[in-house]
Amino acid sequence: MTEKIIGCAFAVSNTLGHGFLENVYKNALALEIEAAGLFVRKEQPFPAHYRDNQVGLYIADLVVDNTVIVELKATAVLTPVHLSQVLNYLKACRLPVGLILNFGQPRLEVKRVMR
Repeated sequence: MTEKIIGCAFAVSNTLGHGFLENVYKNALALEIEAAGLFVRKEQPFPAHYRDNQVGLYIADLVVDNTVIVELKATAVLTPVHLSQVLNYLKACRLPVGLILNFGQPRLEVKRVMR
């Protein structure tokens, strides 16, 4: 499934190029993923727990088919903080895989993250 999502991301990148805000890419990618026949939710909240108490809330950019978290960036450089963010999302929602898609470069940057 991640290959299909990445293909959708390249379609968005090839059409829009780089330079837009993250939200533009998120909305375009959601449309592209739906057109590919996958179910996508935007701004999906996931609670963080400590000792059976909710202590925070993570908001994932996109969740595809209740299986893959997709975090979008439009930045010059991906940092370890971006990776940590997705790892925390995966722990909070107990999903196995996430994608970081950075549209801030002339060529789309893709990172696959496993829990």
